[in-house]
Amino acid sequence: MSAHVIVLHRWTDSYADYASYLDHSVHRVSYVTTPQARTALPAAAAAVSVVPSTEDRAAVRAAVDDLVARHGAPARILALHEVDLDVAAELRERLGVPGETPDRLHPFRDKLAMAERLAAHGVPAPASAAAPDRAAVAEFARRHGWPLILKPVRGTASSHVTRLDGPADLAAYAFPAGVPVMVQSYLPHGILHVDGVAADGDLRVWRASRYLNTCLGFTRGQALGSAEIDDPVLLKAVGEFTRRAVLAMSTDPWVFHLELFASDDGTDPELHVLEVGARPGGAEVPFVWREVHGVDLMAAAVDVQLGRPLPAYPASADPTAGVDECGGWLLVPTPAARPCRVLAATPQTGRADGPYAERLPAPGSRLADLPGYEHSGARFRFRGRTHQEVARAITRTVSRLDFRCEPVDPARPPRVVVLGTGGRAYREYALEDAAAHGRVSTVNDTPADWELPYLDGHRVADTQDVDAITRTVAEVLAGDGGPVGLLTWSEVLLERTAEAAARLGLPHMSPQAVRNCRDKLRTRRLLEQAGLPSARYALAHGLDEACAAAARIGYPVVVKPRALAGSSGVVLARTAAELAAVHRHADEAAFTGLDPLDGLMIEEYLEGPEISLDCVVVAGTVHCVNLARKRIGYPPFFEEIGHLVSPWRHEPWADELVDTVARIHAVLGVTTGVTHAELRLTPQGPRLVELNGRLGGDFIPLLGRLATGVDLTAAAMDAALGTVPDLRPTRELCAEVRFLYPGQDGAVQRLDVSGAREVPGVERVVALAEPGQHLLLPPRGVVPRLAAVIATGRDAAACDRTLDEAMSRIEATITPAEEA
Repeated sequence: MSAHVIVLHRWTDSYADYASYLDHSVHRVSYVTTPQARTALPAAAAAVSVVPSTEDRAAVRAAVDDLVARHGAPARILALHEVDLDVAAELRERLGVPGETPDRLHPFRDKLAMAERLAAHGVPAPASAAAPDRAAVAEFARRHGWPLILKPVRGTASSHVTRLDGPADLAAYAFPAGVPVMVQSYLPHGILHVDGVAADGDLRVWRASRYLNTCLGFTRGQALGSAEIDDPVLLKAVGEFTRRAVLAMSTDPWVFHLELFASDDGTDPELHVLEVGARPGGAEVPFVWREVHGVDLMAAAVDVQLGRPLPAYPASADPTAGVDECGGWLLVPTPAARPCRVLAATPQTGRADGPYAERLPAPGSRLADLPGYEHSGARFRFRGRTHQEVARAITRTVSRLDFRCEPVDPARPPRVVVLGTGGRAYREYALEDAAAHGRVSTVNDTPADWELPYLDGHRVADTQDVDAITRTVAEVLAGDGGPVGLLTWSEVLLERTAEAAARLGLPHMSPQAVRNCRDKLRTRRLLEQAGLPSARYALAHGLDEACAAAARIGYPVVVKPRALAGSSGVVLARTAAELAAVHRHADEAAFTGLDPLDGLMIEEYLEGPEISLDCVVVAGTVHCVNLARKRIGYPPFFEEIGHLVSPWRHEPWADELVDTVARIHAVLGVTTGVTHAELRLTPQGPRLVELNGRLGGDFIPLLGRLATGVDLTAAAMDAALGTVPDLRPTRELCAEVRFLYPGQDGAVQRLDVSGAREVPGVERVVALAEPGQHLLLPPRGVVPRLAAVIATGRDAAACDRTLDEAMSRIEATITPAEEA
């Protein structure tokens, strides 16, 4: 059996390319990650478990235990981010996995233990001591003088690091609750950082850089830059000192990030260790190493943690032999308290003396309050022939950059932009519910009409163009100082909405997750790779391949396009003859605005009742809300002729359904939004038909509100704002919609639904066709409905009686197609 490897991951950007480090077709690679970082993972992951934070030890342990139960004991546990090293070490020790344990990691994470080890080997470092209270700090100052530095014994990114210049500062200092603190002598020197790999008692590859400003200054709102050093005399001194410090800390293979104080003494600087980490450097260091020097420090860290031999690095890896090119980077903090909205951010790439790469938020985007250098307001990377050239480019970029933000005021009323309101008949209730819940603006490709009574703003844009959508949504939100969100209930616009939301930093299902849901082939493959029971399937091109696939799977089979909607082209074939007869229907199916993608899906027919389950997902937690029992008609086609929302938590399959649906969301990477899952309750358990990343259609959210009191449209707005909605049911009724179809193909001459509205128990009747409209029954037409009748009742039987009576009172005159 292949080895199981568990990875703890927290980056949203591509710091680590796990797919190139581990062959996911050979190893079972599973991940524990956060909702924000989920999208950076390979699609071929064996499993993904989402936790609120990888610093939540209890949540991480529970996630790892679940992965072990599903995929077996891990052969290795990987963690590349400094903050995740501790929990990874604890997990290795608890599970008996080879690699770094808490005892071995301790000197790198505990800065007092680090200072003791360096002192034991005669490596200079500032005087340090524990600082449990003011008396201890005062005594340290008496012996070593002011100013001094207070910082956490275990900390990252200069968090809680404070300079105290005298007794008054100490008196005003508030010790952070629950965080052990140490005191350290202040050295008025510049700071260097040295990154590299050590093994076999020597430095295998390394580079030294000079910070422009300091990490402490960055926490106070100043830009932080770094440029690699090319002075051969200084590099010789730094290299010798680095070798001493690195070997003092460990003689095992390891990737290091060493920070040094360096006095300004030219060719013979006085050097002291500030601190050293057993991991690749942060900020933009891994990117610069890969892009400028062709060395992947993350890959080296993976090799070390897997116990694999390190590669041979070129002779040019030793900078004392000469530096051909220097790299550098710049981080600019957000110029306003987060969460905030970006007012201006001027691009800097494309200039001869500018950065070669940048991560710059778009004007109008929202910056969430996330920790770490990765989530700096703006990030830039540089390359040049010399240190001075890179340093000058960094300085010029800081001076030219127009980066302005305004804080988001959580007390102000939120606003949600709805992209594409859809047809009035099917979606007016949703817009009405949304407007009742909060301020709503819309972006459509046509001017607002029936929507106007519900709106607090409207813009027209080309909804086929992601750039136009992003720009227009940003304009709508530009003058709004409160919380904002973006959503769509249109399948056609879902992927573009996700892309716009990602660009604007708004909570939404990621574009990758949308593609995972929309492409039915990708859905099946991901479920299969994760070992989650689904349906046997194949992709077929042409009738011959379809017949061969059906023979392997076994009849009956379902034939469907890969990425349409509304059951378009979906058909059942019970025999090879039936497949030959219906194949053309699936192959030629179309849905306006959607690309069917290449090939047809041939899937095992899942026996059992078909249901849909609406869920709300916030920060990776899946909340199952209301369940609808589908009414299917017009076989062998899957025309949805009605839906019943009724109580379901008491059903014997309810717990398994909830667990299955939660796992499906995790596998497909859905961590935010409202979803509509369609499933079959087979004798073997619940099986997914498809997962839609939006509100359900066919009035199902309205049925849910009528039956349970939970408003899914309001919940979708809350999810779009990144908040957890109130999903507590206030009643337990049944609500059902039944659709009226013509008895034959033809043109509508007359439609009168007034009589149906008078039936007790009818909540509403919606005319779906107009006089003169031509309706074609399946498979010739798509949802050829005359009307929808919605009823409520104490049970399903009561709804049926009401709907029978109401349907009998609808008067419709249809001219047959041959006469129309």
